[in-house]
Amino acid sequence: MFAAAYQQARCFTLPVIISTRFFDGSVECGCGAFVVLNDEGWIMTVAHIWQSFFAYQNHAKEIADYNAKAQVIEQDQKLDSKHKRKKISHLNINSKWITNHSFWWGFDGVQIKDVKPLQEADLVIGRLEPFDQKMIATYPVLKDPALNFNNGTSLCRLGFPFHEIKATFDGVKKTFTLAPGSLPLPLFPIDGIFTRNVNAGKSKDGKYDIKLLETSSPGLRGQSGGPIFDTKGAVWALQSRTMHYPLGFSPKVIKNGKEIEENQFINVGLGVHIEVIVSFLRDHNIKFQLSNY
Repeated sequence: MFAAAYQQARCFTLPVIISTRFFDGSVECGCGAFVVLNDEGWIMTVAHIWQSFFAYQNHAKEIADYNAKAQVIEQDQKLDSKHKRKKISHLNINSKWITNHSFWWGFDGVQIKDVKPLQEADLVIGRLEPFDQKMIATYPVLKDPALNFNNGTSLCRLGFPFHEIKATFDGVKKTFTLAPGSLPLPLFPIDGIFTRNVNAGKSKDGKYDIKLLETSSPGLRGQSGGPIFDTKGAVWALQSRTMHYPLGFSPKVIKNGKEIEENQFINVGLGVHIEVIVSFLRDHNIKFQLSNY
C-alpha cells in the first residue's frame, strides 16, 4: 500500500547524526531524521534534536568555571603538588559534561544555517549550506490540512531506527569520525492510522495553536523528525514523540516464583501537525508544495 509513497519519501528523508564527547573522554552518537523541503536547501525537523547542543552550551560554562578554579589552585605557591591534586579532586566535576558536539546533516561538509525554531510545537526549520540540488531527486508535497483530513486514514512513518552508530574523536583536529559500517543508515517504515488531533495550547507569543497528530502506531528511536505520510506520499506530520496510554487492566503473571501485576499500555505516535508546519513555513516565506486533496 505504501510502496510507491515510500519510494518518494526516501528521496527527501535524510538522517541527522548527533555526536557528543564527554568530559571523561567517552563518545556517543544519536540519530534523528529531517525532511528537505525545496531546492533552496530548506529543511524541517523536530526541535528536541537540539537538546544535547543546548546541554553542550550550558556545560561549557560549568567547565570554564571548573577550569578557572583548578587554575587558581595550580598557581597557589603555598601548596605542593600533592595538596594541589587533593584540592582539585574536591572540586565539583561531572564526568558527563559535554565537551564537544557535532551535527552531521546527511552529507559531509554540510552545515545548517538560518535556524528558526518553534519550540512549543517541537518544530525547527533551517537551510543546508552548501546545498547541491542534485542531492535530492524528489521534494515533498505537504498535505493540505483544509481538505479531506479524515480520521482513520492510513499513514506511514519513516526514519532510521535499529542501527548502531559509533564514532571516535580526534583531539588534535577537534573532529568526530564515524566508525566503519555506520553509513549508510537503513530506512525503516512503520504504518498506522490517523487516530486523533491533540491540542497542546498556544505558542508563547500566542501566534500559533499547537496541534499534534496522533497515530495508532508508535514512533521509534531514530524516526524523530521524519515524515508521517499517506499512500500518495503527501506529508501529514513530522514524528515528534511516542506516548504510552494505560489500558486500565493489569493481568497477573509469575516471574521468578512471584506473582506480579503487569501494567498494560498502548503506544501511539505524536507528530507535529501539518497545520502548524504550513503556517510556520508561510510566515517565514519558505516555499513548499501543497497537495490538491
